[in-house]
Amino acid sequence: MEDLAARLTALEFRDLTQERVTALIIDTVVAWGEAHGWRVYRRAPSVVRLPPPLDRQHSVLDVALARPAAPPIVVEVDHTDRRRTVEKLLAEAEEGRIPCWIRWGPGRIAEPPPPIHLIALPVSRHQGRYSRTAGPERAAPEHSARPVTGEAAELPLDGG
Repeated sequence: MEDLAARLTALEFRDLTQERVTALIIDTVVAWGEAHGWRVYRRAPSVVRLPPPLDRQHSVLDVALARPAAPPIVVEVDHTDRRRTVEKLLAEAEEGRIPCWIRWGPGRIAEPPPPIHLIALPVSRHQGRYSRTAGPERAAPEHSARPVTGEAAELPLDGG
């Protein structure tokens, strides 16, 4: 999954809505799976059922990837830490799937319990929009030094 993490950490975007960032990440996961020749399913049914009164229906996964001769990979994409996502991915792992949680957002991103694979994508937020630069943070520009002119004067310490 290192190549998926590398592909995702290379993502750059500016001033996107929460929905658009999530869609971009899901599209990137789908393209990654298709590039490997795997069957890719968006909004795939999970083994977890929804809470009542919808308990006859299954929850959905953002992406599921069926791989020949290897366990399927299931992917959830969230911009916040959600206990329900952790529970869903742990249930998927119990069924033999490889769980991957792509967490994006500003601030701290909590580490999920094993065997969930975390791909953390820190972003910045400004006025309800999100941006991400994949490169290293640029250092602050150097300020030009002006030569000091004139004589230094001693200031009184007693205020008088």
